[in-house]
Amino acid sequence: MLTESMLKAINEQLNFEMYSANVYLSMSAYFKRNALNGFADWMKLQAQEEFEHAMKIFDYISAKGGKIEISSMDAPQSEWTGPLNVMQYTLIHEQEVTNRINNLFQIAHENNDHSTSVFFHWFIEEQVQEEAQVNEVIDKLILVGDSSHGIFMIDDKMGLRTNAV
Repeated sequence: MLTESMLKAINEQLNFEMYSANVYLSMSAYFKRNALNGFADWMKLQAQEEFEHAMKIFDYISAKGGKIEISSMDAPQSEWTGPLNVMQYTLIHEQEVTNRINNLFQIAHENNDHSTSVFFHWFIEEQVQEEAQVNEVIDKLILVGDSSHGIFMIDDKMGLRTNAV
């Protein structure tokens, strides 16, 4: 059984994962509008991954007998100044996800809730990969600067992603 504080925090994360999916869909739409289909496809897969994370949390709450609370959410940002700006925003967003997951792990630890600690350990490992991927793209975008040729090369590579990580 989940404590009230643990359940509240997990429900908040469920809703934040849903919001994250919307953030990445908005980024995908931005890239589509700007003829960067590789980035757009990458972000669409990222949105799918965030939705899958939300469903994983949804199923966990249900399995633990908790009440699932779905809340409304604000519309995400929809305009950026270019691919580097989007990816920097993505990194900030992923760092926020990491902070939230770490907080959930800490709450579980403080409540001696071992099953929830184990559950969120998977997310901690996932966040290491998430941030590393985004940092790699940022590094490449910084290297190519304003070169449209370089940006299109990165866009092509981004389009090679075939599934959610």
